[in-house]
Amino acid sequence: MRREPLFAGLVVDEDDRAVEVAYVGDEPCYVVDDAGFRRHIPSEIVDRQVLQQLFALAEGHEDEISAQAAQLLGQTDPFSKAALEMQFKNLSQRVDDVLAAGVPVEHRAYMGMLGFRVRINYHGEVVEIVYPGVPDE
Repeated sequence: MRREPLFAGLVVDEDDRAVEVAYVGDEPCYVVDDAGFRRHIPSEIVDRQVLQQLFALAEGHEDEISAQAAQLLGQTDPFSKAALEMQFKNLSQRVDDVLAAGVPVEHRAYMGMLGFRVRINYHGEVVEIVYPGVPDE
């Protein structure tokens, strides 16, 4: 089964142009137009950078996040909350799991509607992540 890039449709280049998705063999790539030269960047390189930055935002807030998650799931007992908190504390170790599982298309569409966007350069380095609801500096 072909793996989809996690943030397909949410990645733009430095000029704010949408980045295409293509495959080199079975490897998904983001394709950046560099003055007519199409640079194929393995999506895992970009996706890992984004996940690490997202997971870093959660660091130190595991108790609040787990409490909200438990409430959303209707699992407000102390054992469920503790189990969720442990999952959130180990987020940095779950990057491979998230890459393997992927992000459903409908979730990516929702993220895009909210304004989530990843800006990369033609080397595949994440230049900026625009988070929904976070005011510009």
